[in-house]
Amino acid sequence: MRPAVFPSTDARTLSDDGDALHFCSTCAFSQACMDQGMDKGALADLHVLVEHHGPLSPGDHVFREGDRFDAIAAVRAGTVKTYVVDADGHEHVLGFHLPGEIIGLNGIDGEHYPCNAVALDTVMLCRFSFPKMAVLAARMPGLQRQLFRLLSRDIGRAELLAADWSADQRMAAFLMGLSQRLQVRGFSAHRFQLTMSRTDIGNYLRLAPETVSRVLARFHRDNLVHVAGREVELLDVDALHALAAPVLRH
Repeated sequence: MRPAVFPSTDARTLSDDGDALHFCSTCAFSQACMDQGMDKGALADLHVLVEHHGPLSPGDHVFREGDRFDAIAAVRAGTVKTYVVDADGHEHVLGFHLPGEIIGLNGIDGEHYPCNAVALDTVMLCRFSFPKMAVLAARMPGLQRQLFRLLSRDIGRAELLAADWSADQRMAAFLMGLSQRLQVRGFSAHRFQLTMSRTDIGNYLRLAPETVSRVLARFHRDNLVHVAGREVELLDVDALHALAAPVLRH
């Protein structure tokens, strides 16, 4: 079993960008970095906090439940799954984190990460020391607001699937959620790859893997989507949105 990347730095850490104040356009902090009021000195302070990690291979853990919390990370490339394992050894998928999204935020309330985070494909990360970022956020209102926004977004996603939604509603909400999240980062909103397995999708949506496959096959037959292996194209966005609306709510 490969060691976790967090909290220690390993030999695969990439070099920083040097003096160029460059942030990935997909990064969850890019909006905060461009906010009015952040002068070049403030951007430089944020930039020097970045440590690049990767590539991580499928199955590599970014961190494990119980690891000491001292950093959050932005996904630069690939997909990261977060999950916990219950007392009976059963895995429960908490979420999937796409390029530009943040992992590790749920560790802020304690001194340790409360879940596991694992790479589903080839993953690149930007690691931010949270103690240093917290000090910086205290004097950078834009960064502080973005941290609060990201925390709120994580809480909202966790609540989406708590109600008694149908399998069709859950799957439509999952696909529309992926579409919206990818579009925000500049990727295609209508054609994308499901980097997670049907088993992981079912676990996350509280559905059997067979149900996931059946719903996707029915969506395909009804010309809502085109499915070819892990490649998905959204064909009838309006119909999918109508199905997903009660779950997503906004």
